[in-house]
Amino acid sequence: QEQLVESGGGLVQAGGSLRLSCTASERTFKLYNMGWFRQAPGKEREFAAAITQSGSSKYYSDSVKGRFTVSRDNGKNTMYLQMNSLKPEDTAVYYCNALRGWPRDAFDAWGQGTLVTVSS
Repeated sequence: QEQLVESGGGLVQAGGSLRLSCTASERTFKLYNMGWFRQAPGKEREFAAAITQSGSSKYYSDSVKGRFTVSRDNGKNTMYLQMNSLKPEDTAVYYCNALRGWPRDAFDAWGQGTLVTVSS
């Protein structure tokens, strides 16, 4: 089973920035488009951002567009999510996953996620 490991979360003030990282197997990075998802307290998990295997195309939810940037380094088997101008409503556990359908259809297995808390 694929191991997805998210890191980089923490507590930040509104308006601040964080960069999340996601590592997975070489096979996953060689084969799949990837995405970031998030789950706020008491809510369902939702899509945030996606990037194609080559990194040439990206797609964002309306709620993060213009503030978040997704990127990947296939040589390091790592995907990133640069989050700027953070808002309290960005508070959530953030997950990464490989995509079986573009841009937001993820596989069923999930990692532990990384918690982002934005204070007002």
